[in-house]
Amino acid sequence: MKKLCSYLICTMLFLCTILSGCGQKAETEEVPTEVPFTGTLRLLNIKSEVNDQINELAKKYQQETGITVEVIVLPAGVDAQATLKGYYLSDQMPDIIACESSGFGNWEGLLEDMSDQDWVSRTDAAYVDNTYGTLGFPYTTEAIGLAYNADILSKCGIDPASITGPSSLKAAIEAVDAKKEQLGLKAVVGYCAELENLGWSSGNHIFGAYIDSGLSRTDTTYIDLLKDGGKLDTERFTDFAKMMDLFIQYSDPDLVAEGTYNNQVLNFASGKYAFITQGSWIGATLTGDAASEYAAAGNFEVGMVPYAFQDGMDTILTSAPSWWAVPKEGNAEEAKAFLQWCSEDSAQQILVEKAGFISPFKDSKYVASDPFAPVISQYISAGKTSSWHWMDMPENLGQKGIAFAFHKLATGEVDVDGFVKEVQKITTEWYQKL
Repeated sequence: MKKLCSYLICTMLFLCTILSGCGQKAETEEVPTEVPFTGTLRLLNIKSEVNDQINELAKKYQQETGITVEVIVLPAGVDAQATLKGYYLSDQMPDIIACESSGFGNWEGLLEDMSDQDWVSRTDAAYVDNTYGTLGFPYTTEAIGLAYNADILSKCGIDPASITGPSSLKAAIEAVDAKKEQLGLKAVVGYCAELENLGWSSGNHIFGAYIDSGLSRTDTTYIDLLKDGGKLDTERFTDFAKMMDLFIQYSDPDLVAEGTYNNQVLNFASGKYAFITQGSWIGATLTGDAASEYAAAGNFEVGMVPYAFQDGMDTILTSAPSWWAVPKEGNAEEAKAFLQWCSEDSAQQILVEKAGFISPFKDSKYVASDPFAPVISQYISAGKTSSWHWMDMPENLGQKGIAFAFHKLATGEVDVDGFVKEVQKITTEWYQKL
């Protein structure tokens, strides 16, 4: 009995000691405070031509936040995805990576979903994956449409805003053609369907107008149809084919089937074409490699109208050519904070005015010096843009498949009906092989 009492007393004392100790610990325990980030963010830049400006962006961020951003630049022509895979395997992944649309598939489940970020609601150009959410931050945007020389259209009495369908498009082209010799033009339209070097233009960008022209950015009707065994909407695509046939009739006969990209853009820069079937990226050539020819032609104002192959089409196609994304395993929260800052005023000024990027953000007050920047900004702010769903096509379908049909139409090997059938044959066979 004495032993039992002694045991109970000892047990009670032991428990009291434990409880007393726990109470003391609770009284002295402090809530941890948030520790400021003192490391370095690493950003992969695949736009080597603006590396100085991206470094200036990094310095500005350090001035405002105290956080260092190290910019890793890849020279032009280097395979960014192969480089990133090397970084990943060696556990050296940057905190912010750069991806073109085809590159996101390499990182399924490994990237941060940024759907909850403030910047997402202020742009239509984010990269959104149906499974993983908003993965890509757009730092610039490019546009696909029928570019024009505003001086020539003005001399022909053409208001670009009047081009809203096939009839008005044809009327505008015919009006320029009537004054072609007087204006010293080589052709009304600069369109080239050469295969080896321009298949990407016809098979992807121009074909992309069939997929998206006139649609809201979220409308996937025609890309979904294409994915369903390579199907086309025959009525819509026939109207598109008629537009392409019109371009061929009024194109430079020396270049329409065999011309090079450089010749196509140089002739436009020199004032020899009223229209050109290239995107806003040629603005850099006008003010760069072709600056002397552009100056000799008067540094004319340029613009862009929709590929309006059906009445009422009032959108151009815009998208980011690549995006910044945040791997989950890095300094993800700090990286997302940096991207949020990049969407705001001080960063936008550098990206737009100094790097020459066309802002994808609707509330950006800056306009790049690029010749196409004002008109594209107007389309974006007005909400008159469609997406680039051609990027969802299987790899090489456009450049190594559909482009062959465009070339046959340009050479006269097929007519409009034959072109429609040829493209349908190519897309059907391509999807059957998948």
